[in-house]
Amino acid sequence: MKASFTQQEPVNPAECARDRHDVTESTAPIPRTRELTASIVLCTYNGERYIRQQLDSLLTQSRPPEQIVAVDDGSTDGTWEILQAFAEQARGRGIAVDVQRNPDNLGYVRNFETALQRAGADMIFVCDQDDVWDPEKLAVMHERFEADTDLLLLHSDARLVDARLGDLGCSLFDALELGPDERQRVHEGFGFDVLLRRSIVTGATMAFRRSLLAHAVPFGDGWIHDEWLAIIAAAIGKIDMVERKLIDYRQHDANQLGMRRRTLDVKVREMGLSRAQLLRNDARRMESLLQRLRLSPIAVARRTPARVQDKLEHTLVRMHITDSARIKRISPILREAAGGRYRRYGAGIRSVLRDLLRGG
Repeated sequence: MKASFTQQEPVNPAECARDRHDVTESTAPIPRTRELTASIVLCTYNGERYIRQQLDSLLTQSRPPEQIVAVDDGSTDGTWEILQAFAEQARGRGIAVDVQRNPDNLGYVRNFETALQRAGADMIFVCDQDDVWDPEKLAVMHERFEADTDLLLLHSDARLVDARLGDLGCSLFDALELGPDERQRVHEGFGFDVLLRRSIVTGATMAFRRSLLAHAVPFGDGWIHDEWLAIIAAAIGKIDMVERKLIDYRQHDANQLGMRRRTLDVKVREMGLSRAQLLRNDARRMESLLQRLRLSPIAVARRTPARVQDKLEHTLVRMHITDSARIKRISPILREAAGGRYRRYGAGIRSVLRDLLRGG
């Protein structure tokens, strides 16, 4: 992959204190001092419409970060100029800033992959260009990491808002239909099982220890950055969630990814849609995850590769079902249901009905 940056020296908080206006760039961990240090990593692309509100919210955090990394993916609007002005403002407040611009557009997943590796703090907070952070976001999550040395990744709820930050009356966890059972399982240390069934971690709400990158980079084939980081973290360590809305998660036409509550009529229509391509994509994702976890002694010791293998086999069975006439699907579907794999890795009876009703 073509990188747009050069090797950097480690970020040193003591040096930042001596010269607050220097740009300190790092790919090495910030030395541990009295408390964990924090980097915010922001990726941008043609975000001039909303980015100023997000940047302002980063500077009003009650617990400021030691470093902000911002990598622009070749914007053609005024985003780059806004970032440059912000960098000077942030440095004036004693924050080390690394602002870079990719000569070629990498896409948001690869842009995050390269940008995250520029962070030098103990904790990395992932940031989107069009949201607004609660002033206590960094402080709340920082406190959790300080209190629990086993915690590897943490994510929070969010308030869904429209383009003008109007409340849509639905939280992110509500839109994900994240019920009390799944929440409790995550709190009790079964986050990997939850994530193997479905993705519930949104990058804009996520923070993790920098040590995770050694296991997660490069990102797996077919995975979005936040899904990949979350499931690797859950496979080798502890993840948890904060059941508090710590960002305004803006929904608008230009979103790369968004989240709105799925209505009943949408769910009914989806049952009749072809899911062959979705299943092929899921199988590819499971294969890349399985390959990565087999290389990790921690993951092997926790038996996570075996569970991924089980889901992969279930997905391959479902792919084969697509090629069969509906009457011939009944037997393999019943076997999968009796074995509990529709419940463990899908939506239970809804997934059963999808496989019975869907086209090829």
